Amino acid sequence: MSPLIVSFGISILGLAYAAWLVDWILKKDQGTSEMKKVAQAIQEGARAFLKRQYRTIGVITFLVAAGLVVMYGMIGEVTLGWQTAVAFIFGAVSSALSGIIGMSIAVRTNVRSAAAARESFNQALTVALRGGAVSGMTIVSLSLVGIVVLFAIYGLLGYTPQEIPALIVGYGFGASLVALFAQLGGGIYTKAADVGADLVGKIEAGIPEDDPRNPAVIADLVGDNVGDCAGRGADLFESTAAENIGAMILGVALFPVFGVSGIFFPLVLRAFGLLASMVGILFANAKESDDPMTALNRGYFVTAGLATVAFYFVTQQMLGNMWFFWCGLVGIITSIIFIYITQYYTEAKYRPVREIAEASQTGHATNIISGYAVGLESTGATVAVICGALLVSYYLGGLANVPGGGLYGTAVATMGMLATAAYILAMDTFGPIVDNGAGIVEMAGESGKTREIMDKLDSAGNTTKALTKGYAIGSAALAAFLLFSAYLEEVHLEVVDLAKVEVFVGALIGATLVFVFSSLAIRAVSKAAYSIINEVRRQFKEHPGIMQGTEKPDYSRAVDITTQGALRQMVLPGLLAVVVPVVVGMTLKAEAEAGLIMVGTIAGILMATLMNNSGGAWDNAKKWIESGNLGGKKSPAHQAAVTGDTVGDPFKDTAGPSLHVLIKLLSTLTLALAPLFL
Repeated sequence: MSPLIVSFGISILGLAYAAWLVDWILKKDQGTSEMKKVAQAIQEGARAFLKRQYRTIGVITFLVAAGLVVMYGMIGEVTLGWQTAVAFIFGAVSSALSGIIGMSIAVRTNVRSAAAARESFNQALTVALRGGAVSGMTIVSLSLVGIVVLFAIYGLLGYTPQEIPALIVGYGFGASLVALFAQLGGGIYTKAADVGADLVGKIEAGIPEDDPRNPAVIADLVGDNVGDCAGRGADLFESTAAENIGAMILGVALFPVFGVSGIFFPLVLRAFGLLASMVGILFANAKESDDPMTALNRGYFVTAGLATVAFYFVTQQMLGNMWFFWCGLVGIITSIIFIYITQYYTEAKYRPVREIAEASQTGHATNIISGYAVGLESTGATVAVICGALLVSYYLGGLANVPGGGLYGTAVATMGMLATAAYILAMDTFGPIVDNGAGIVEMAGESGKTREIMDKLDSAGNTTKALTKGYAIGSAALAAFLLFSAYLEEVHLEVVDLAKVEVFVGALIGATLVFVFSSLAIRAVSKAAYSIINEVRRQFKEHPGIMQGTEKPDYSRAVDITTQGALRQMVLPGLLAVVVPVVVGMTLKAEAEAGLIMVGTIAGILMATLMNNSGGAWDNAKKWIESGNLGGKKSPAHQAAVTGDTVGDPFKDTAGPSLHVLIKLLSTLTLALAPLFL
């Protein structure tokens, strides 16, 4: 059977599996009328934000597509320009669609998970994970469907399999651009609302998190979805799409050795990774006394084990060279190691988080210093693992004794790391679902067993969100090296000479872009949070009945202010990420652009790791104190920890995740525009 048919068939099966999960979830009970009211407010806020956000993204996408046609026309490649623009739009639409579907189900699953907590812990966990699995299945399936359909269309137009991968790189670029704006806009929204709700609610008013008296509480709950569901969904959609295309381009270089099998190999592996995730999700069940992570980890290891078996047989059948199976195994093991590194630096039972919590006893400044130091420290382990994965997979690929085997070995390792992407995405979306569920339970006035179960799941959700960020930066690093190698193939470069002044300048600009982009993303949260903080203070001052429980806050006003602020602030850093690489490539040419990608990727990996882990550690240090340690809630240590958490919020949920996308955008953009830089 044709590899394209196998890939297409399994991806359609993945979408059917997602549809079955949706049907199963929507039949579940939604709980009390109060729970339904809160859930309805979250759904309305999320819909309003996404409608405005994707309208803005749509305009930007159209302008970029038109720019592609114009720029290619300037070098006499009008046909190639139209082909790239069409693939770009297709990738952008697919990425947007996958994020919207995942988030739409997440905001319907939250209340059902909360209602299920009234029955049992396992029911609540299963509903939440399966809601997250809709996102995982949809995203990976759609990324496969898009590439297979484009491949088939270009095949019907008479292009050979060796020519097509270079023609569809625009698909990855379109996915990356939408992912950047989705992650930026969602990240700015969620953290502006979170910071506003925490600083005024917890510190100034002294009320609990998710207290219904807080005017920003609905905006905060909406933010969990638009940032972690839609944003991260678009992020990993473009990871899988871009990695598939980059590996296919390297497969073209090995066409004399493997034929079309080397080109289709990434698609078939991704399809079997989907099958493994389908099974893994069904294994994530828990006993009432279990830790939630026990059940979630069980499903993950089942997925990883089945993906390994699939790797073995697919490699044997398609490549006939088992050294590449070992390269894939390196990628799978790397993904597991990244999960444990992230756990170490962000979970409260380990030294880094405890260190931050203890530093909180001596004030706000020492909390900040300690948390920042933890983030800096975490880059060491991250880089060591990335280096090890690249070196070992390159060496094993070299043992395959085929020309370019080492480079293809690193591509196969990237495939291995992303083999479990659908399950990882399910765990990621599980986080905001149970976070919302806990908020719904609190706002609806539920207590006792229901509240305990949702708090327990919410704590696990914080861990899964942190793990996904660690996984995302690891996969981004490997995928970026793969795409960088594909770019060198496209522009016929074997060496990038940093001693050349234009290359050095390009590299310096690449590193600086990461820092300026991060600054704009963090500042955007500060500006948007300023507006929401003033709004919450205004409502408390002008309506004293809110604190007394005799008046309802105006939630919609806070949602509207946060939406406007987030969309206004996301445009500048997003455009900067597109314009700078294009200007460097057009003026300093291909080798300087290679320097920009290379050094920009290195700086981006380090900065994203710092931000993700320090932000996660600050958050869990606060939660550890809130659980009754070091004086508990409202103690001086707790107030310092809340400050640290609010500093860490834009680190871990806005700038850090956006840098994952920036790293890959640099590569997909330059790959799509490579002919312009020659």
